[in-house]
Amino acid sequence: MDNIGTGHWIFAGVFMFVFVGYLIWSYRKDLKLHKIHYNGSLYVLAGIVVVLFLFYIFKRFL
Repeated sequence: MDNIGTGHWIFAGVFMFVFVGYLIWSYRKDLKLHKIHYNGSLYVLAGIVVVLFLFYIFKRFL
């Protein structure tokens, strides 16, 4: 950490701000497509979480 100067921190802060801004802009631009192509994906995610939880329970208590 001795080699990290003020310029590095300024660059990191500006880069993070621009990168997060670009991610938000890209997501809002593709929001219509997400609603069409990923409809119902929340159920798949919930199913995966339930299966992993069941694996944990069976491994832990059986």
